[in-house]
Amino acid sequence: MEIRTSFHKKLREIQDDILVMGSMVSKAIVRAIEALQNRDLKLAQQIINDDQEINQKRFEIEEKCVQLIATQQPMASDLRTIISVLNIITELERIGDYAEGNARVAIMIGNEPSLKPLIDIPHMAEKTIDMLNRSLDAFIKRDAESAKAIIGEDDLIDNLYDQVFRELLFFMSEDPKTITRATRLIWVAHNLERSADRVTNICERVIFIINGKMEEIGASKY
Repeated sequence: MEIRTSFHKKLREIQDDILVMGSMVSKAIVRAIEALQNRDLKLAQQIINDDQEINQKRFEIEEKCVQLIATQQPMASDLRTIISVLNIITELERIGDYAEGNARVAIMIGNEPSLKPLIDIPHMAEKTIDMLNRSLDAFIKRDAESAKAIIGEDDLIDNLYDQVFRELLFFMSEDPKTITRATRLIWVAHNLERSADRVTNICERVIFIINGKMEEIGASKY
């Protein structure tokens, strides 16, 4: 009984760490879009620098998981949770990398004139953050139904990306001088679309924890 109590205490600590990491990633997404909108190169560079903290958080959680496996003799269901945690933090780190990539795009754009008002891209970011936060809530609550619902919402992000892509393609076809600026915005939208895909991966892991079945519920992401 004492071993099980210790195990669950340490697992709760790991779950708290995941929430902290998720908050760091959400903040990076928000700030990257702010840097792009406001031409804030200092903020963009700060996001790039802070990405190391997200990476370090992943390493810390990984180490705790390894120690938990080595010292607590987890049962099959517990091991499933730990394995899922390792996958979830990998997805979070990748989402953080996409936010860092958008910060780098903001630096590339610098003070160039705006090609168009940014409407759909911030909307993509807001929706992605909402999906991410709710996916982690579903993880903490072991809520498979919420996880499945979030996966279904990925289509909205895909549709927004397609809309941004088509609009920017029109700019490029109308005026070749806009190709570089339009291409950079497409990179940003693509990073957000991929971030949402990573959120669906997190949701699939939540479902795996609950029912023990490995299955790809969303559309293929690779």
